[in-house]
Amino acid sequence: MNSPASSALDQLLAKVSQLVDRIESVLPQPLSAPDWTQAIAWRYRKRSSGHGVLEPVRHVAAMTLDDLKEIDQQKENLQRNTEQFVHGRPANNVLLTGARGTGKSSLIKACLNSYASQGLRLIEVDKADLTDLPDIIEVVASRPEKFMVYCDDLSFEDGEPGYKALKSILDGTVAASTPNVLICATSNRRHLLPEYMSENLTYKHTEDGEVHPGEGVEEKISLSERFGLWISFYPFSQDEYLTIAGQWLSSLGASPAQIEAARPDALLWALERGSRSGRVAYQFARDFMGRQAAA
Repeated sequence: MNSPASSALDQLLAKVSQLVDRIESVLPQPLSAPDWTQAIAWRYRKRSSGHGVLEPVRHVAAMTLDDLKEIDQQKENLQRNTEQFVHGRPANNVLLTGARGTGKSSLIKACLNSYASQGLRLIEVDKADLTDLPDIIEVVASRPEKFMVYCDDLSFEDGEPGYKALKSILDGTVAASTPNVLICATSNRRHLLPEYMSENLTYKHTEDGEVHPGEGVEEKISLSERFGLWISFYPFSQDEYLTIAGQWLSSLGASPAQIEAARPDALLWALERGSRSGRVAYQFARDFMGRQAAA
């Protein structure tokens, strides 16, 4: 028969155990590996509790390299680098920069679909979560697949924590780079940070200014320089825009006659939008074919 003291101690231990369980439930947990057979693309997300998880992307955009027109040189550069990566040869981290809507993100998706059968996988990470990159890389480091860690529309303001984290992962830690991980980012900013005219005045010294102001400029461009492969995208000409619009119309089922008849409307659409980008061409094609189906 238990004594009253022993019974009280058991109750206290039970309460302590419950308290510990509650505390552990709200503390950040180590990132766990998902079932990698569920998908070819994953999205890293932070829960409200602070726990990071890798969520499978069930429906990846059905984009192929042949769907992308008027960016042949950019396709060739990324395709060559991706082939080197999936075959275990040296490859560079990639920064895709340039005009909006010119195919930067679409090219990444098309490469994933083209090389998924050869073991390529993609993990999308938001800029705000870049500080967790070491945890993500640790989870995938021992996997046989090749992982492209992808950050879309990347840019930083001064002092953001993700800037230093990404800079260290790319080429700044004592640890060797992980051979099955490649960092890919798209940005409208070539150097990923805002640049000001005043920063070019490196020989202007004020009473409380930097002794070596030029070093501040060097710090700003040091992140983009750690991407070994730069791929630049440029605004499309009118003919290139019409070619892209025709490609999207064809993919949505338009006949050659419909594509030819749509050219004036495509130009008017671009004029109203103030842009001749691939994204605008895609949006026009969807609108045009939707109206044709309703007619």
